[in-house]
Amino acid sequence: MKIAVVGLSHKTASVEIRERLSISETEVHQTIQTLKFYPHIKEIAILSTCNRMEVYAVLSDTQQGVQEIIQYLSEEKNIPLNSLRRHLFVLLHEDAVTHLMRVACGLDSLVLGEGQILAQVKTAHQLAHKSQGTGRVLNHLFKTSLTAGKRVRTETDISTGAMNVSSAAVELACIKTEALHAQDCVVVGAGKMGELLIKHLLAKGANRIRVVNRSTAKAEEMLSQFQQNIPVLPMAELLHTTARADLVFTSTSSPEPILQRSTLEPHLNGKALTIFDIAVPRNVAPDVQELHQVKAYYVDDLKQVVEGNRVLRRRIAAQVEKMVEVEVLEFQAWSRALEAVPTINSLRDKVETIREQELEKALSRLGSEFAEKHQSVLDGLTRAIVNKILHDPMVQLRAEQDVEVRRRALQSLQVLFNLGETAS
Repeated sequence: MKIAVVGLSHKTASVEIRERLSISETEVHQTIQTLKFYPHIKEIAILSTCNRMEVYAVLSDTQQGVQEIIQYLSEEKNIPLNSLRRHLFVLLHEDAVTHLMRVACGLDSLVLGEGQILAQVKTAHQLAHKSQGTGRVLNHLFKTSLTAGKRVRTETDISTGAMNVSSAAVELACIKTEALHAQDCVVVGAGKMGELLIKHLLAKGANRIRVVNRSTAKAEEMLSQFQQNIPVLPMAELLHTTARADLVFTSTSSPEPILQRSTLEPHLNGKALTIFDIAVPRNVAPDVQELHQVKAYYVDDLKQVVEGNRVLRRRIAAQVEKMVEVEVLEFQAWSRALEAVPTINSLRDKVETIREQELEKALSRLGSEFAEKHQSVLDGLTRAIVNKILHDPMVQLRAEQDVEVRRRALQSLQVLFNLGETAS
C-alpha cells in the first residue's frame, strides 16, 4: 500500500494557477473514472476548493503512479509539464496521511482553524466513494481524518473566533471602505459561501444588501433564516445591480467570469465600485482591474487580513499538531496490520486446506457410523487447534512496528510455507 497526494494550494500557487487546475464537483466523477484506468492507480479521491486542488491516491508503484497523475493534470488542463511541476507538491506515505489530517483539522487553511474545510473534506470523500474511486485504504484515511477534525473542534478552541474565507472578505471590506451600514452591498451567489457572506455582513452592521443568484427560489430559501428583508434578483439583473452598488461580493461556482470589463464598463458611468471575489475559478475577470474607478480583490488578497488571526491562534495550533500526530500513529498501525493481511490470508487458506484434507482422511478410516456421529466434534477440534496455533504469529505480525522486521517475517512465512506470489 503506497499513499500519495499530488496537488497545489494557496501556499504553492497563485489564484491564476489554482483556477486553471480547479476541478468542479460535476467534473469529479469523470476525472476519477479516467484516473482509475491508469495502471498504477488503485484508489483515487479529489479535494478541490478555492485554496487547493489535491489528488489523493493509493498506488501500486509510487514513482509511476505519481507520474501518471501529473501527466493527466498536464494534458487535461493544458498546462506544460515543466510549468505545472513548479507549482505542485508531492507527499508520500506518512507525509500524505499527515497532510490530510492537518487539512481536515484546519491547520493547512489560508484561515487557520476555519470550519468549512471539514465539510469540504467530507464532500470529497462522498464524491469519491460514489464514483467508486475509494477502497479500503482511502475510506479509512478519510474517515479517520474527519473524526480527527471533529475531535479537534470539540476538544480545542481552534474554532473559537475562527475566520473563514467569507468572514475574511467582509473584514477586508471593513478595512478598505467606510462603515458598512452606509454601503449598498450586493452578494452574488447563494451557496454556502454566499450564506456566510450575508451572515458576516449583517454582523458588521450592513443593512442595505441585495442578492443576485441564478435561482431566485434557492436564494429566497437560503435567506429565510435571516430576519432582515433582503431582495433577491435574477442573474439577468447582475450588471444593472452591480452598477448601483458600492460593494460587490461574488462567490458563484461559474467556471467562467461573470463580470468582465467589456460588459461592466458601460453600466458604471464612472461610478466607483469595490469588488471582493472569493470564488475559484474567479468570478471577476482580471481586466476589470483596468477600470480606474473599480478596485477588485481576490482570495489571495485576504492574506493581509488573516495573518493577525494566525498569530493569535499559533498556541492552539501547536496543541492540535500533537493531536494530529496521535491520529497519524494510529493510522500507521492500522496500515501496518493491513500490509500483513495477504500473507495471513494465504497462510490461513493453506492451513485450512490441509486441515480439511486430513480430517477427511481420518473420518474415512473411522468408518461411516462413527464419522456421522462425531464429525462435528472432530471438525470443531481441528479448527480450534489450527486457530490456536496461528493466533500468536498473526497477532505479532499485525503489531510489529518495525517495517523491516515485519517484512522479513512475512518473507520467511512465504518461504517456509511455500505461499508463493499470492501473499505479496
